[in-house]
Amino acid sequence: MIAERATKVKPSPTLAVDSKAKQLKAKGMDVVNFGVGEPDFDTPEHIKEAAIKAIKDGFTKYTPVGGIDELKEAIIEKLEKDNNLTYNKENIVVSCGAKHSLYNIAQALFGPGDEVIIPSPYWVSYPDQVLLNDAIPVIVNTYEEDEFMLRPEVLKEKITSRSKALILNSPSNPTGFIYTENALKEIAEIALKHNLYIISDEIYEKLIYDNEKHISIASLSEEIKEKTIVVNGLSKAYAMTGWRIGYAAGHTEIIKTMTTIQSQSTSNPTSIAQKAAVAALRGNQNCVSEMRKEFEKRRNFLVQELNRIPGVSCKMPKGAFYVFPNISNIFGKKIDKNIINSSMDLSIYLLEKALVALVPGSAFGAEGYIRISYATSMENLSKGIDRISKALEQLI
Repeated sequence: MIAERATKVKPSPTLAVDSKAKQLKAKGMDVVNFGVGEPDFDTPEHIKEAAIKAIKDGFTKYTPVGGIDELKEAIIEKLEKDNNLTYNKENIVVSCGAKHSLYNIAQALFGPGDEVIIPSPYWVSYPDQVLLNDAIPVIVNTYEEDEFMLRPEVLKEKITSRSKALILNSPSNPTGFIYTENALKEIAEIALKHNLYIISDEIYEKLIYDNEKHISIASLSEEIKEKTIVVNGLSKAYAMTGWRIGYAAGHTEIIKTMTTIQSQSTSNPTSIAQKAAVAALRGNQNCVSEMRKEFEKRRNFLVQELNRIPGVSCKMPKGAFYVFPNISNIFGKKIDKNIINSSMDLSIYLLEKALVALVPGSAFGAEGYIRISYATSMENLSKGIDRISKALEQLI
C-alpha cells in the first residue's frame, strides 16, 4: 500500500518528544519541556504589525512561487551585509521554512545511488530527506574533543565516486558548536577537489555568544560559493517558527530547479508571512540582540549546573540554544529493575520519573549524549535541572 521510499523514514524524534510532553501536560502534569527547538519569546511587535498591515491592505493572494521581489531584495541585502555574499534575485528562493528549503535542495540535487555526507551529531531531518530522494546518507562521526567539527582526514576517507554533497550546520543543532574559519577552509579545499556540493545550514547564525563570529563557507571564495547552497530563515533569530519562512541562496540553475519543484508542491510561501519577513530583515535588530543576551545567560547557568551533577559533563557551546551534555558515565546504573544503557533509556526515565522532556543523543546519531534546549525561562531551567539532579541521585 505504501511507497517504499516512505517506509525508509521515521517521524522527527524532536517533534515526537514535544508531542509526548504536551500530552502529559494536557493530563495536568507539570512537565518541564527541554525538547523543543523553538524560542519561547513572542515575535517582535514591528514584525507582527507588518503582517497586520499586509492583511488590511489585502495582500492575501498568490505571490510568485519563489517569493516576492521585496523579500528577495531584503535577503540579498542581509547576505551582503552579514555574510559578505553577493547574489541576484535569480539566486534566491523563499520557501515555507528552512526545512522546506532543505527538502527542495534534496529534491533538486539527489537521485538514486548518490551519496550525501552528513557529520554526526546531525539535525534529525538530514538523513531522512536524503533517503526520501533515494540517495544514501553517509554518516561521519565527529568528536567532543574537536568541538564536533569534521576532521578533514575523516572527510577524505568517506568520499567516493558517488559522493554528491556535504551537509554542514553551523552553529549546530544539536551541539551548539560552530566551525572555525580554518576548519571551513580545509573542508572547502576538499569539496572543490572532489566536486562536492556543500549545503550550508546557517539557521542559528545570529545566535552566537562570547564574541565569536559566524562565517559562511560560501564567503571564502567565488569557487566555493558556486558549489554552496546557503540555507537560512527567520524562525530562530526572530522567534518566527510558526510563520514558516526560510530561504536558499545558490547557483542559478539549482535555485531555478528548486522553484520549479516548489511550484508543484506548496506554490508560494504565505503572502502575509513574506511581508512580516521583510520587516524582520530590514527593521531594527535590537530584538535579536535582546534575545541573544537572554539565551547566553541561560546557557551559562545551564552548563554550570549540569557540570555539578555527578556522571554528567557538559562543554560550553558557542551558539544556537542547545547544550549537548555527555551522559555516558551514567550507563550501567539502575533504579529498581531498570538499567540505563542508552540515551533513550535515560530520556524515558527522566520523562516518566522526573517529568522532564529532552531528546536522546541517539536521535542525532550520537549515543552517550542528550540534547537540552534552553529556549525556555530561567524558572523552567532551574526547576528542570533540580529534577534531573534528584532523579539521577536515585540511580545505583
